[in-house]
Amino acid sequence: MAARLFSAQTWVGGVCGLILMLGYRKKRPSALANQASTAIIYIVGGLLLVLLLEFAVAPRIVARDNLKLWHAVGSLMYLLQWLCSGVILWKLIPAQPATQA
Repeated sequence: MAARLFSAQTWVGGVCGLILMLGYRKKRPSALANQASTAIIYIVGGLLLVLLLEFAVAPRIVARDNLKLWHAVGSLMYLLQWLCSGVILWKLIPAQPATQA
């Protein structure tokens, strides 16, 4: 059951990454261009992690091939995906100007 849930989460992450990539194909103002190009690097990194998790790590975990090692590698890759997501959000959400009360 857990393998199916992680696989579903992986595919959802991949689809979200592709949607982000398609969204940033549009032209951006020059002020956001640098932030968007930096975010693209993290989007591609997250997508590569998705592919590696699904097709390299998950089959080894399911087969129980050196389970401790591959489970640790998979956990680290999930952590790296979350870090990529956090950086993407941090780079792409514009800072709101402070309002005076």
